[in-house]
Parts: sequence; C-alpha cells; structure tokens
Amino acid sequence: MTVTVIGISGSPHRHGNTETLLDSFLDGAAHAGAETDKIILRSMNYTPCRGCNACHKTGECIVQDDAEIIIERVMSCDSLAVASPIYSMGITAELKGLIDRAQYIWAQKFILKTRFYQDDVIRRHKGVFISTAGLPWENVFDAAFPAITAFFNTLGIEYYDNIIANDMDTYKGIRGHPTALTEAFTKGEKVVRVIESLGSN
Repeated sequence: MTVTVIGISGSPHRHGNTETLLDSFLDGAAHAGAETDKIILRSMNYTPCRGCNACHKTGECIVQDDAEIIIERVMSCDSLAVASPIYSMGITAELKGLIDRAQYIWAQKFILKTRFYQDDVIRRHKGVFISTAGLPWENVFDAAFPAITAFFNTLGIEYYDNIIANDMDTYKGIRGHPTALTEAFTKGEKVVRVIESLGSN
C-alpha cells in the first residue's frame, strides 16, 4: 500500500520560509514513493474552539466548518507534517486554532473512552514538526513543542521528528540556510521508508 503523507502549513504567509521547508519535506516523501498532499490553513474557513465542552458529552463538535474536515482528513494519513513559523515565541494563531478544535477527538479518547489507539497503530503513524524562526536563540522553539505533542497524541500519531531552522534573519531566509532544505528532503524520504518497514495502515 502506498504511504500517504499530508503537510499542514500553519503560516499566514504563503511560500515563505516554513512552507518552503515543508515543501522540501513533502518532495522527499514523494521521491520515496509516497502520495503527498498539503493543507493551507490560511485558505480554510474555521473558527477557534468555543470552550463550551459540549464534545465532552457527545464526542462531537457543535461547530460545523472546515476544522472537522481537516482533522478527519489528517487522521487517515500515514505521516503528518505540521508546519508553523514561530510568532511571538509560539506557533501561529491559525495552527493553534486548529489544534484546539481537535478537542472533540480528545474528549472521545480521554473522557468518553470511545476512541483507543493500539500501540502498533501509533507507531505506524509518524508526526513531524517543521518550523523556522528569525531569532538565533536555541530555545526559540521550546514553547511550540507542547502544543504539537498534544496534537499528535490526541490524533494517535507518534511524535517522530522535528525539522527546525532558526536564525532566519541572519541567513536572509530558508534558501540561505546551508543544510535545512536538504535535511527536510532527506527526512521526508526517511519517514516513508520507516513507515513502509512497519507496514502502513
């Protein structure tokens, strides 16, 4: 079976540093034989979580928009790459809004106990976080990791790897970075081969 890889671009800026890095990862995955697709959050229509907790009783979100379509779609792929630049030391509002809307899946899993992921299923589904930041600080990505971890955990996806590149201001963009694009391409290839070795879906 062909491995499926979906990338989520959480940047409001089209074809910028982070989306370019995501594209390189997807190119690597496609080169390894995967079927790839990309979701541009900026072009989707969804609202943030209302915090009403209705899903804690029903397991369903009362808001009907593109968020549920996106979440259900990415849950069917073998590998999910979530990409966001660092804005104000965290992920973008577009991506955080989507992650919060996955609360109904969280409720199914942790409150209603109607959703359960076998360990081998989690291992076969790999999540990758892709990010860029203008600042050179090594800790500039630290605040992003917990939200990404929570998202993958909710969806039953193993948090497999990071592809991160800081100091974009010095490099004058991702294309000026000496290794990031090549690393992303290589890791795209690798994740497909790892999933193939485990047996996809």
